[in-house]
Amino acid sequence: MIGPGSASGGACPAAPALTLAELDYDLPLGLVAQHPVEPRDASRLLVCRRGGGELEDRVFADLPALLRAGDVLVRNDTRVFPARAYFRRATGGRIEVLFLRPAGEAGPAEAWEVLLRGRPRSGETLTNEVLRDAWPLVCQRPLGDGRWLVTSAASQSVFDLLEKAGVTPLPPYIHELLTDPERYQTTYARVVGSAAAPTAGLHFTSALDAALADAGVTVETVTLHVGLGTFRPLGEETLAAEQLHSEAYAVDAAVWARLRAARAQGRRVVAVGTTSLRTLEHLARATTPSGASPALLRGDTSLFVTPGFEFRVVDALITNFHLPRTSLLALVMAFCGVAETRLLYRHAVTQRYRFYSFGDAMLAL
Repeated sequence: MIGPGSASGGACPAAPALTLAELDYDLPLGLVAQHPVEPRDASRLLVCRRGGGELEDRVFADLPALLRAGDVLVRNDTRVFPARAYFRRATGGRIEVLFLRPAGEAGPAEAWEVLLRGRPRSGETLTNEVLRDAWPLVCQRPLGDGRWLVTSAASQSVFDLLEKAGVTPLPPYIHELLTDPERYQTTYARVVGSAAAPTAGLHFTSALDAALADAGVTVETVTLHVGLGTFRPLGEETLAAEQLHSEAYAVDAAVWARLRAARAQGRRVVAVGTTSLRTLEHLARATTPSGASPALLRGDTSLFVTPGFEFRVVDALITNFHLPRTSLLALVMAFCGVAETRLLYRHAVTQRYRFYSFGDAMLAL
């Protein structure tokens, strides 16, 4: 049974002890996409059917013809903020700061969880390279994995300061400059809060949305703010020993009710991206206090989807091609099968699909 809630989630208890090495694959560097295609829905789409069947090489604009009337497409409407900024130590040394998520209430000393590239000391004050003394940032204490708790005592909020001094946090494997920052946003991005884009959604256009509606496909939205839990490479030798960092989600209770009704009617739920899938599967496992009926279901999830996972909500998945040794690839293996995913990725390499954030997509039905 599926039901709403706000529990924290966690690793799948029945997951086999898949090793980190089993999440490796060979990828020519030339297949790492450095820029998005134009128009967005001109990207390629590898179509597979779980349980067997021929692979199909299509384009993303074919999506309405590949789905059926009654399907419910679920997208993540989070919006990326300019989360990367550069600061200086008193010694002059440069510190790169990636702002992940607020860690407390905004106020005179707004607290944030950040990822630091550098070696500051606890209690040290950093100075922003652009705003200088107008933005002092105090490094409070390390949280592990390169994360720090920092506080900002500026008169403006961190979000406002980043609009002036931050830059779009493109992944490190993208080396070309992005001339239009909106190309790292989905066309339906609405709720600010992500340090990285939910990239499966980058392929949608307004024209494609209209074609989906004409085909009888319903679109619903959820929010999960992408942070370290999504994009951090895994480090443990086995997936069973791994634990993801939590990320914040929010889902309208009416949306969740409509999704439950769609499932009861036998309609397919199609998750756009791993973030949408994790949000939905988290909600299916969460509980609310007795008698509670909030209008907005919100909380944090650290749900780690690995092979052996029981999918309770999602019937089909749209996703990009992911980096080796990541939780994203483990999720695809859980959904499509380990051997099947390796076959899919070999096919994508052979057919020279474009990989990663600005790359092509696959549809698993």
